[in-house]
Amino acid sequence: MTHKSGFVNIIGKPNVGKSTLMNALIGEKLSIITPKAQTTRHRILGIYNDEEHQIVFSDTPGIIEPNYKMQESMMKFVDSALEDADVIVLITEAKDKAEQNIKERIEKAKNKDADILVVINKIDLSQQEDVLVKIKEWKEIFPGAEVIPISAIAGFNLEKLLMEIKDRIPKNPPYYSKDTLTNKSMRFFVSEIIREKILKHYRKEVPYSVEVVVDEYKETADIIRIKSYIYVSRESQKIIIIGQQGKAIKKVGIEARKDIEEFVSKKVYLELSVKVRKDWRDDPKELKRFGYEE
Repeated sequence: MTHKSGFVNIIGKPNVGKSTLMNALIGEKLSIITPKAQTTRHRILGIYNDEEHQIVFSDTPGIIEPNYKMQESMMKFVDSALEDADVIVLITEAKDKAEQNIKERIEKAKNKDADILVVINKIDLSQQEDVLVKIKEWKEIFPGAEVIPISAIAGFNLEKLLMEIKDRIPKNPPYYSKDTLTNKSMRFFVSEIIREKILKHYRKEVPYSVEVVVDEYKETADIIRIKSYIYVSRESQKIIIIGQQGKAIKKVGIEARKDIEEFVSKKVYLELSVKVRKDWRDDPKELKRFGYEE
């Protein structure tokens, strides 16, 4: 039996459904999902396994023009994904313009041997005529590339996409143990669950100025005790995160704890504290501490 393994990296603009697609393809919620743009900040691996294949998917931050050093680091994650891919899945929507500059970014950074699949997501929210127009436009930008309309959230056409990926990955033994699901630690996923709740409950700039770090993760036979810090850029943001009489942070903690308990299948005690790290998004030392820089 011939085994195939490959790195399949998902790229696209913010909010087109990259995280939803990866979660759907591997059957687990590894990347957080919110209606807000720039939800994904890191490159997260999700690993699909069957008897004959191992597909190492990479969810990446949405492609943007950076405004500060953290976003520059996020775009480095995108470029590294382009460079080591066996297959690049470019995900877009029918309402989005088919942009030549995305092709230029891919060709500048990518390994020239990588195949490209263009995926048009959210077709359940689009008119068929618009989807057909976009298929034609993307075929003109990427001649010879397969363009696949899907709905990641509804599961439409994902089997076809998976088959196209399996056809394109090379013959290789597995890169990871067959029971490995991701390259990220439990602490990482706990911090992402907490950040997801912050994105959900706070508006404007506040959730984008937040970083979450798990300081303690202690597991016993019957409970996991977690102590986590929420870092913000300014004192005024700390006041907003905590809320009047601590009600806002308490709500975040209750919702996060429930999701963490579901994720780890165990009772959880979660303690949240807020700290100020002034302008951390432009501070190389803080970015390195938070995992954005080598």
